[in-house]
Amino acid sequence: MEVRYTDVDYLVFSDAASFMASGESPYKRTTYRYSPLLAFLLIPNSIIHRSWGKFLFSALDLLVGWFIHTILKLRKVPENLCMYSVVVWLFNPFTFTIGTRGNCEPIVCAMILWIIICLMKGNVLQAAFWYGLVVHLRIYPIIYALPIILVLDPDFFQSGLKPKLQNWSSSQGKTPQNHNRVTGQYDLVTALKSVFTRRRIMFGLVSGAVFLFYTGLFFYLYRWEFLHEALLYHLTRTDPRHNFSIYFYHIYLHSEHEFSVVEKLISFLPQFIVQLVLIFRFAQDLPFCLFLQTFAFVEFNKVITAQYFVWFFCLLPLILPWSKMTLKWEGLCCIFVWMGAQSHWLMWAYLLEFKGRNVFVQLWLASILFLAANTFVLIMIIRRHKFAPVFERRDHATSKNAVKLK
Repeated sequence: MEVRYTDVDYLVFSDAASFMASGESPYKRTTYRYSPLLAFLLIPNSIIHRSWGKFLFSALDLLVGWFIHTILKLRKVPENLCMYSVVVWLFNPFTFTIGTRGNCEPIVCAMILWIIICLMKGNVLQAAFWYGLVVHLRIYPIIYALPIILVLDPDFFQSGLKPKLQNWSSSQGKTPQNHNRVTGQYDLVTALKSVFTRRRIMFGLVSGAVFLFYTGLFFYLYRWEFLHEALLYHLTRTDPRHNFSIYFYHIYLHSEHEFSVVEKLISFLPQFIVQLVLIFRFAQDLPFCLFLQTFAFVEFNKVITAQYFVWFFCLLPLILPWSKMTLKWEGLCCIFVWMGAQSHWLMWAYLLEFKGRNVFVQLWLASILFLAANTFVLIMIIRRHKFAPVFERRDHATSKNAVKLK
């Protein structure tokens, strides 16, 4: 095949794991820019079989499907809707090719869904541990910190009691008047007043400690090489090719020059503002908020590659039971708009990368069109979503009596 099925990143992972198996630094493999934990997991590539990692990622891909089903069942979603939602993940050609090609994203997807499960079951410490670990492994989940902190509300999480989940049927039964009254907007002043609760502090301390432990351990082992390649590189990364972002052409034209502070700020501000708006508007509907955050984060990022789409694809099934969008018209329209804009971009990218044609301007225009398509799909999803907070507020008097009875 002109384009190899095995992802080039998988070869990088395997080489880094081979270096680690022989007692050397995984960063001896150029372009390995991940945590040493990933290379450690793939050491069997050198011992058992070179496809070990592909089997591992594919197994985690199946685990993600199970976690999706678990989350939906916890919210009492009917079995047929659960199955349809799981199918959107398991039988999505885009998602299962990512794992079988040797891309590591299913690891991150599984960890994020497990964090949601832990929070729904009231296991805050366990959620904090996995959150600190996933941020160390892949820096982008740091954007979930604020909505998680906000959802750890003392009205939801009370001492000695598991959080009360809102069922699918109760959210479906709400009248439009109730829906408008409960908008999901967080009162910023109230949130700031009650931010320093026991569970929020515990979550911050535990997740921070886990992140610092693993980061400190690998800094001790691999020094500045680890810090630069695994963390700092991703904060300043620029990619003039293989990049769906509208910034790619500017990056390409200035790839030999250092970007000014103003340029960096201009590219960061839209992403930051959109994240804050989405968080304070939808934080109580946690899976929906995380989906919107991830979608918008990828859409406005300076670097966008196809594997990033898996980040929000694993959260999409969690919001489908609450969507009023019909597949026949609106759903198909969104699918065709998104896939059409992506295919149009890939056509120009193919001509550039494999045929050597000077189509940079056309590719940049295709990136702008792709941004417009993403924005259209995001707006459609928001407009057709039925707001459904994950947790229900408890009456303080009732909860105190329950604790006494216990």
